[in-house]
Amino acid sequence: MAKIEMAAKIRQVAGKGAARKIRNNKSIPAVIYGNKLDPTSIEIDGHFFGELIKNTGLRTKLFVIDADGKKENAMLMDIQYHPVKDTPMHADFKRVDIKMPVNVNVPIVLLNAMTSKGLKAGGTLNFAVRQVALVAKVDDIPEVIEVDLTNLNVTDVLHGKDLALPKGVELGLRQADLAFVTITGKMKDEPAATPAATTAAAATPAAAAKPAAPAKK
Repeated sequence: MAKIEMAAKIRQVAGKGAARKIRNNKSIPAVIYGNKLDPTSIEIDGHFFGELIKNTGLRTKLFVIDADGKKENAMLMDIQYHPVKDTPMHADFKRVDIKMPVNVNVPIVLLNAMTSKGLKAGGTLNFAVRQVALVAKVDDIPEVIEVDLTNLNVTDVLHGKDLALPKGVELGLRQADLAFVTITGKMKDEPAATPAATTAAAATPAAAAKPAAPAKK
């Protein structure tokens, strides 16, 4: 698993006023919490973090945060953005023990939609759940889970238990029976009956009208 090393400074003063001053200095206030330890308030370089969050998959990566010489392993849990400028205003990191499994949400990527049997037959793709909850050690967490659509037919449903997971990775709670991908619709209609077959069916004795019985004298 790729690691992201990031320098930080420990914040000595908390509160809105202190946070505003940090942002005015082109930094971003943040916090590291978890592992039954007291939260540590930090500030991180705004330009570095702003460029970093342009990348995808940050929630599955390990951050090694060096806060004034003290290094902590953590994962990014949340980012608060400015309501108008859409720039990061605060970040939350959770401490992790790299030797212990963690809970994480990983994106799902669909492959081979153009060659999918069900889609070629006229079905409609329903990509209902785009992330899967997994349990794994940080070094085993995949960046994405790939789903191959090639052999999915119309009415097929791919559940969590059908996902191909790397070694050392398990599904999180309530994921096994969750429907992630469905191909809905009807199979293409069978060819209609030929005119000759229709004519023959109409000419059967069962279809002919019975003659009227002669009147008794």
